[in-house]
Order: sequence, then structure tokens, then C-alpha cells
Amino acid sequence: MSTVNKTLNEISVSYSKKNFYNEKIITSLNLHELIRKIYSSSECIIDFKEYFFIILLNRNNLVIGYNMLSAGGISGTVVDIRIAFAIALKSLATSMVIVHNHPSGNLKPSQQDITITKQFKDAGRIMDIAIIDHIIIADSGYFSFADQGML
Repeated sequence: MSTVNKTLNEISVSYSKKNFYNEKIITSLNLHELIRKIYSSSECIIDFKEYFFIILLNRNNLVIGYNMLSAGGISGTVVDIRIAFAIALKSLATSMVIVHNHPSGNLKPSQQDITITKQFKDAGRIMDIAIIDHIIIADSGYFSFADQGML
């Protein structure tokens, strides 16, 4: 009779409370202010390369936390939606904001930006996690998919 290895991999969730933002997300403007703080605290240079973040919210639109999903190159980054939703589910988030920067300074969403937004929205519908906005930032300002009626 063979011995069965009964060791399983343990999955853990880590949370670090920093208290740098505890306001309710109401508008794209206060969301933009939070995003600038996230990029600054993560030491991400907006005009250097592309970074993709998710911001997780509870039912009252209070920020639970954020996660950098990817850091790419000058003209793009790869995002795995499954990882984003795994993090959202583990944190018990009920909504999410997706965020990335355009190092070029161009705030106009690309076709890839529009496609990834739709993919997030479709996955969120299945998981009952609302995508409340997709923000593109650059040194010159920001673009909100929600403000433009693109969600």
C-alpha cells in the first residue's frame, strides 16, 4: 500500500492597513485624487511605463484596498482578469475600479482599453462585483469611462 501525501497548499490572504485614504468614493475627481496617492506610494512614475491597478470597495463605496496587477512597458501591460477577481473575491469586495496610466500623456482610451473594460464588466456581472469606473491617468489629468458613459 502506498503512502498518500496529505499535505495541501495553504492559500492565505494578506492585508496591510495603512490608513492613507478612508473616504467614500463618490465622484471620479475624488477617485482621481486617491489614484495619484496610490501611484505615489507605489513609487510608480506615470510618464515612465504603464501600470495597471485595481481598487476594491465595499458596499458603501469605501476603499478596502488596492493591488497593482501589472507593470508593463512604454506602450502597454498585460492584465490577467482572473487574478483581479481572485483578489476581489478574497477581500470580499462588492465593487471595483480599474486604473491604468498612459505614459504618452494621451488620455484617449485605446481599443485595447475598451476591450479590457468590457471583459472586466462581463466578469464582474457573473461574480456580482460591479465595475464602477475605469480611470486612465496621465501627467496632464485623467479620463473616466463612467463620466463619458462608456460603462
